Amino acid sequence: MTDAKLLKHLESYLTASRKERFTEVLSQRTNHFTVATEDVYQLHNTSAVIRSCDVFGIQEVHIVEEINSKRIDREIAMGSQKWVDLNRYNSVKETISNLKEKGYQIVATTPHDNNAMLHDFDVTKKSCFFFGRETEGLSQEVIDEADCFLKIPMVGFTESLNISVSAAIILQHVTTKLKQSNINWQLTEDEKLEKRLDWCKKTIKSYDEIIERFYQA
Repeated sequence: MTDAKLLKHLESYLTASRKERFTEVLSQRTNHFTVATEDVYQLHNTSAVIRSCDVFGIQEVHIVEEINSKRIDREIAMGSQKWVDLNRYNSVKETISNLKEKGYQIVATTPHDNNAMLHDFDVTKKSCFFFGRETEGLSQEVIDEADCFLKIPMVGFTESLNISVSAAIILQHVTTKLKQSNINWQLTEDEKLEKRLDWCKKTIKSYDEIIERFYQA
């Protein structure tokens, strides 16, 4: 439960435009969709996916680092790692188990399966889109556990896209379609309050000192 008094106190240190921006961005955030990357090798690819998630209103990203463990490229992520929740895992099994417990269907994005083309995707279902390694793609474990497969239509000689490009195309399509539906896709009021508090923490330079003074008062 978010401490409303603390939040009000912290927001008094923000400019009016910053508070307005928080409210505006949170109104477009969703947990109906989320994204998972599996052992992506190129640092800039994971960072670019995080940036796309922020741009299209995806609040959570799940990073599987079973083989490759990399820090986020701040320059490419353009600060988006501050505003998107990053969840790191050491195994695919743990990641999928956690997501399924939260009610997500596992969507394997692959250019090799015609199970579902992007324009036919059912946005009503709570979904996690899995993106795999640059060369090998998704592991067999993800393929075996997937509830459905998703393919971006392609008509050229090239049969695949860079994962960051794929993520941007898929997220733009499904979030646009989602917001045109009657689905209750927005964050709950409690989730919005929690993110406002979190974003204050990441914005205010003297956060720790302010917190200390607040509780001593």
